[in-house]
Amino acid sequence: MKQQLPKNKLLPLALAAGCALSAAAVVAEETRPPNIVFIMADDLGWMDTGVYGSSFYQTPNIDRLAERGMRFTEAYSANPLCSPTRSSILSGNYPTRVGMTGPWAHHGTAIFDHIMPAAAHPSDPFIQQAGPAGSGGGTRMDLPFYTYAEALKDAGYRTAHFGKWHVGPYPYSAREQGFDVDLPEWHGPGPAGAFIAPWAWRHWDAGEPGEHIEDRMAKEAIRFMQDNREGPFLINYWAFSVHSPYDSKRDVKAEKLDHFIPRAIEMAGANYPQHNAVMGGMVATFDKNVGRLMDALDDLGISDNTIIILFSDNGGVIAEPRESYNHPEPVGPITSNHPLRSGKASIYEGGVRVPFIVSWPGVTEPNSVSDQLTMSMDLYPTMLEMAGVEMFPGLPMDGVSLVPALKGEPFDRGPLFVHFPHGGKLWEGFQPSTSVREGDWKLIRFYHDTADQSHRLELYNLREDIGETNNLAAQQPDKLAHLSRLIDDWLIETEATVPRANPNFSPAAAESRWGDDWRNPMRYTSSF
Repeated sequence: MKQQLPKNKLLPLALAAGCALSAAAVVAEETRPPNIVFIMADDLGWMDTGVYGSSFYQTPNIDRLAERGMRFTEAYSANPLCSPTRSSILSGNYPTRVGMTGPWAHHGTAIFDHIMPAAAHPSDPFIQQAGPAGSGGGTRMDLPFYTYAEALKDAGYRTAHFGKWHVGPYPYSAREQGFDVDLPEWHGPGPAGAFIAPWAWRHWDAGEPGEHIEDRMAKEAIRFMQDNREGPFLINYWAFSVHSPYDSKRDVKAEKLDHFIPRAIEMAGANYPQHNAVMGGMVATFDKNVGRLMDALDDLGISDNTIIILFSDNGGVIAEPRESYNHPEPVGPITSNHPLRSGKASIYEGGVRVPFIVSWPGVTEPNSVSDQLTMSMDLYPTMLEMAGVEMFPGLPMDGVSLVPALKGEPFDRGPLFVHFPHGGKLWEGFQPSTSVREGDWKLIRFYHDTADQSHRLELYNLREDIGETNNLAAQQPDKLAHLSRLIDDWLIETEATVPRANPNFSPAAAESRWGDDWRNPMRYTSSF
């Protein structure tokens, strides 16, 4: 695994270069740097807000944020699961470089190596990356990675993280990765116990009975704004919503589950793909707190010098919930990413295309829309350039600053890659695979997923086929070859761990285990 410069080498090197403030660089003294409020939802799908086209979810505040700034229609997470995407944002690098390609950051053991077993079950044609206790490899983002929070902190910013972290417990928690404040200082994949208090945090209070974690996180973030109104400050509000455990309020009009039940029944009857009343309430609670942060900035008179970014760590969950709802009403699948294919934990568009909105007063054109290709690791260099902080010379960085796009200028970001060496075919696209997106074209390589253990290849023109329904691999051999070379070169360059053919594979074993249609991509399930 490639590592960035150790942090203990950064500061002396920067001082030797004459940097007055930090290892990151110097903020121009003649201008006051902008505050940055980075809001990230968990599992919020591309179609889960009104401004992106949902007719079920009610998101007036997210819609209002889009009216203030620029909405991106072709933004991607670097992985279809949370921890790898979060590591890509914090480090500015693909998860393959960080070493986190699965969501195991809450695992009890710190693991940094990718492990490939010698073989797999005879019914599985591929061997996927694995690790102790099923971790799948890396369970932490290691400390040598110099995060955007450290860069901004070293440049004079006050920094705070509120909400979900999930890239490692202490000593890999937010305080060790550049944040002055970390609440609730929790390393798990969801809130400790439930969204609604009392909670079971290790280092924080249990809350008032009935208090919602998003209401509390927004309250703490607003307090931080008030205490640091002179700026500059960086706030990570990385919401626990709308991840499991699925639960919704009943006591606030705009968020009551009861408010969504009649609409959910109506939408389900009309065969509308989104009709989950619990999810409706969860999205509404998240949206309300986005609005609270926006209103607080207005009340403090600092909105004109505050950048607001809204993103999601991966696509929406399309399956029935594994956890029990705290409500008796039938609700059905959690959400739908239609017209995108599949959802979270899938390399298809529904798993990786996400909402992305930037409000940069005086720069982004209000109510503008961009089809610029972008990916999660681009947020790091973008935030630094917006803040006037120069990138540390020689710092490994896969991300590309989107400032030209935010200014409405012509911009070519280059190809985007997603590498997901895990999975068990529980749903479409949830299996060891790599994809590349270049221009309108997307190639997916499903590793060793045929009877002869060759790769299964799917090629789509997303401009014409956003739902990935028409595989053009056979009709476009030149495009297929070109994109395949891009994947090959990228895998080598990033030192990615690549699934291998299973030497013990037996088509007869697969047929015995799964029946005659074992070749169906949705048929069998490997361990995950």
